[in-house]
Amino acid sequence: MDARYVFHVRFRVEPTRDVSVEPNEFETRMYRAADTPGDSGWLFFRDNLWRGELEDRKHFRELTEDALDVPVLAVEYRGFETDDEYYEAFTDEIESNLDVFKADAVSEVVNKYFGSSVEKQ
Repeated sequence: MDARYVFHVRFRVEPTRDVSVEPNEFETRMYRAADTPGDSGWLFFRDNLWRGELEDRKHFRELTEDALDVPVLAVEYRGFETDDEYYEAFTDEIESNLDVFKADAVSEVVNKYFGSSVEKQ
């Protein structure tokens, strides 16, 4: 059972000594493992995404700076990659908690937070 969130990150390197780097801005992909459905942290998507976008880009950029320990210029949500086993457990957990999402169906919840960014592997 495996799933992860995918982000595009643009960051800057700021040397602390008498050196310089060129270029000093870089782009990369950042991955965050998805917590097991029902475990603490599994609602990461609810707390950070809306319609397939980061809900609060500034806040998430600050979280990313803390995680990477570099100045982050931009971070964008790119997708949710999941295997079938994880997705089944994930949607079962959503279905058991539809009231938390104020929704009538799992598909409504997935669309509300992920848009069309779920990629089954």
